[in-house]
Amino acid sequence: MNKNTLKPTVAIDSLGCKLNQAEIESLARQLTNAGYTLVSPSDMADIYILNSCTVTHIADRKTRHKLRGYHRLNPTASLVVTGCYAERAAEELRVIEGVDLVVGNDKKSEILGLLEDMRYPGEGTQTHSSHLFEVSQRTRSSLKIQDGCQKFCAYCIVPLVRSREENTPADQVISDIKTRVKEGFQEVVLTGTEIGQYRYKNTDLKQLLETILAETDIPRIRLSSLQPPEITPDLVTLWQNPRLCPHFHISLQSGSDSVLSRMKRRYTSDEYRQTVTLIRDKVPDVAITTDVIVGFPGETEAEFQETLDFCREIQFARIHVFSYSSRPGTTAADMTSKVSAAVKKERSRQMLSLADDCTWNFRDSYLGRTMDVLFEQKSASFWTGLTGNYIKVYVKSPADLVNMIARVKLNGIYRDGILGEII
Repeated sequence: MNKNTLKPTVAIDSLGCKLNQAEIESLARQLTNAGYTLVSPSDMADIYILNSCTVTHIADRKTRHKLRGYHRLNPTASLVVTGCYAERAAEELRVIEGVDLVVGNDKKSEILGLLEDMRYPGEGTQTHSSHLFEVSQRTRSSLKIQDGCQKFCAYCIVPLVRSREENTPADQVISDIKTRVKEGFQEVVLTGTEIGQYRYKNTDLKQLLETILAETDIPRIRLSSLQPPEITPDLVTLWQNPRLCPHFHISLQSGSDSVLSRMKRRYTSDEYRQTVTLIRDKVPDVAITTDVIVGFPGETEAEFQETLDFCREIQFARIHVFSYSSRPGTTAADMTSKVSAAVKKERSRQMLSLADDCTWNFRDSYLGRTMDVLFEQKSASFWTGLTGNYIKVYVKSPADLVNMIARVKLNGIYRDGILGEII
């Protein structure tokens, strides 16, 4: 790029997990500091950057669909794709029209420098958009504290595309959170591939949380995901501090011990149950959310019924349901006892129906209560925000509520959340 010309407009986008969101947020900060104008992915841009996901074949398809959409929006734009799909199958992405740069996870930190060396068709003809991408307008900030996994669960491709384990230095985490506080953020989401495995020198996750609570003023702290063996009584005691959001996302994947064993998960259904009991005994108003895979190779009707029964017993606040998707290079990809597409579809339907019931029951149990809500945006005539335990709340108000934490009475089920009024 000619250093004497205007820098191009850049649109950044992300698919998949909160870790991907944290990485794209970090890149947005780098680009802004380097003088680039960031615009919405739905607008015309000179360069589009997509942080991809490859956890399922559907995630792969969404990546390709987005890239082709960017090219249709601006055929002269340069497309840059990074992330897990780029790490797994770079050549599949390079042949997509408009893609100029494919950057794997290990080179993701070099994207800014790679952009500086690129030439793009619109150089010197920077366009401006009314839909600027403003990191500082967000109310929650995702912050990567850890990366990489070596667990090699049978179905999971993540260890193959994020194999290098890294932990953000504790002092850097504290510094980043203090920066978010100065920018006005009300909540940080600590994220990573396996944040329960966080270790930097002599600091583990519990000690990191203690330091954050002691040395920063961020009003709300949320964790992205933990595994049952990582949740100890000592860790859970920290939730006596109301700044820690009462929300635990704990992946289940299956409620059948035989399936969990074939998946190479490191807990049994009873150990999972004990973890849930520990949390609910110590953390008032806690929401426990989870992931479930249906149709894992060899899953019998009886094993699926075990999962349904287990989820019905636990009564999760939310269940993310995935049909098993074979991923190249994983152990499960070579398993011969496949479940048919028709059976997976039916099991997914049943699990989604249960998930809807669980979510409804969880929200219904809070009607009439008064809770703190962090408001994020206005949608139609309603302001929307989240409670600490991740209930979406709709409120009508003439005031500008963006980035405000307010006390709200929860009055009735509405759409995917609860209708409330500020008190």
